[in-house]
Order: sequence, then C-alpha cells, then structure tokens
Amino acid sequence: MLILGIDPGTAIVGYGLVQTAAAGRLQALAWGCIRTPAAEKTSLRLALIYDRLQEIIQGQRPDIMAIEELFFNKNSRTALAVGQARGVVLLAAAHAGLPVYEYTPLEVKQAVTGFGRAPKGQVQRMVQTLLGLKNRPTPDDIADALAVAICHASFAPWHRETGVVPS
Repeated sequence: MLILGIDPGTAIVGYGLVQTAAAGRLQALAWGCIRTPAAEKTSLRLALIYDRLQEIIQGQRPDIMAIEELFFNKNSRTALAVGQARGVVLLAAAHAGLPVYEYTPLEVKQAVTGFGRAPKGQVQRMVQTLLGLKNRPTPDDIADALAVAICHASFAPWHRETGVVPS
C-alpha cells in the first residue's frame, strides 16, 4: 500500500509517500513540501497547493491519503488558514478518488514515538529511524507528513479488521 501523508498548512504543506512492505517494514519513496509565497493572495496560495498536490497524486499514484486533523490553538487566524489549506487538500483527494483517513496530532505522535506529547525533535528522530533515512527529515512539516503516513500504516490493519471506512 502506498500512503500519501499530509501535514496541511498555508505557507507550507508537508507531504510524504510511504510504502508498506513485507513484515511491516516501511519505505519512504518521496517527500517534500509545497511552499506558497506569503505576499500572494490567499486564493492563489490555495490554488497553488491544489495544483501541486494534484501533480504529486497523478505522478505517484498513492492508494490512500492520511492527513493530520486540525489542531485548535489560541490563534484562531492560524487555525482558519490551516483549515482552508486542509479543505483544498481534501478536495484534491476527493477529485483523485483517494480514500482519506484523518489522525489527531496526539495519535500521530503516539504511533511514531509511543508518547502522544513527544516534542518535534523526537518525532523527527523516530521518523528517521523507522524509515531508515540517512538524515532527519526537515523542515518539521515533512517529518510530520511522514509521521502521519507511518501512523496510518500502523492503523491500517485495524481499519481492515473493523470495516471502518474512510472519512
């Protein structure tokens, strides 16, 4: 199964493609980020995210998308911007016919590090270890996207057994 993990944002959307292999081994096939210019209008930034994500989906042909759920913090402006980017990502998945699974930041950190409140550095180190990468994935957005894909890989057998359908 090829999983496209997404860490949504307006300035940076992190993505990571993780292939599940025999005996539960995972392999990172591609990763990166979509950056949008801060000076650009929001509508054009969102269009850029959509277009670039469509290119990634068409070029890589993932089987599913796993995305981090929106984390609400004190800054409602940031939450709104991330929500807009998240909506565009979900639209791109729907247009491509990709099933989507959503995970909270707590679930992602728990799946990758064993601790739901792990700091970003620990998540980066565990992603590096679990995927056998030479270097820690940076920026954080890429590490988080790969972590979301790893999280789904750990939950995928449960989804198959329980019959839970994607959102």
